[in-house]
Amino acid sequence: MMRDWLGPFDPSDRRLDPRAAGVAVDAAEPVSVAVPVADLRRLPDAACPIDTQVLFGAPLGRLAQRDGWSFVRAATDGYVGWTHDDNLVDGERRATHVVRAARAPLFPGPDMKFPVRRFLSMGSRVEVVGEAETRGTRYCLLAGGDAIAATQLRPAVDRDADPVAVARKLLGTPYVWGGASAFGIDCSGLVQLAFAMCGRRVLRDSDMQAATLGEEIGPGREYSNLRRGDLVFWRGHAGMAEGDGNLLHANGFAMEVTSEPLVPAMRRIAAMYAPPICFRRP
Repeated sequence: MMRDWLGPFDPSDRRLDPRAAGVAVDAAEPVSVAVPVADLRRLPDAACPIDTQVLFGAPLGRLAQRDGWSFVRAATDGYVGWTHDDNLVDGERRATHVVRAARAPLFPGPDMKFPVRRFLSMGSRVEVVGEAETRGTRYCLLAGGDAIAATQLRPAVDRDADPVAVARKLLGTPYVWGGASAFGIDCSGLVQLAFAMCGRRVLRDSDMQAATLGEEIGPGREYSNLRRGDLVFWRGHAGMAEGDGNLLHANGFAMEVTSEPLVPAMRRIAAMYAPPICFRRP
């Protein structure tokens, strides 16, 4: 069954426009991510740097195939790119639960002493088909045969309330350009994932977020007007105000997700690059 995943796009932005990659705009074949993290690249070439990533269970629309690669569009944010066919399964998979822990191990059965098969990132989508308990620990049994601790999942219909609290779960996560998972993430990926866990769709890159998220605000003297969850944007960078004088961001300076005093961080970034271009309240 074919489904139109395309929706509206900005024809001036190659990141959202299949035609920029020479792919015809047409109905797409629904597929889903079958690996913990699938990289999306501008070209069907493993040597090409990644533009972004999509997580296990994410629905995609496949627009084209070439030499073992698929050109796909993400259903959540419209981003397009090439990923290897091995990363995908046909059809849109049913998702009953979402991984709420930063990283969750999957076991071949309901026992933490079993060898770990793989890890899933926060935000991954899974189908729970049963439950079991072993030595007092409750497990969810997944459609693919794996088991995961029930405390590391939440129902897909539930939402977190505080994107800052979500993002803080990822403190120490390595900084990876184009990364969008708890195994490696960049600045706008952190913002996007934190808000996604709170039920809000956010565009992928920092310039997109700076143009669309919430309303622009004035920062006040020494950034005194910033509240918890307010966003700070530079050209090519994004951070979240924690509301206690700290800035939470994935950054190449520390090469990880950090929380640091906001004012010194802002001064350092301004001295190295440029001042912020805007402040926004989602």
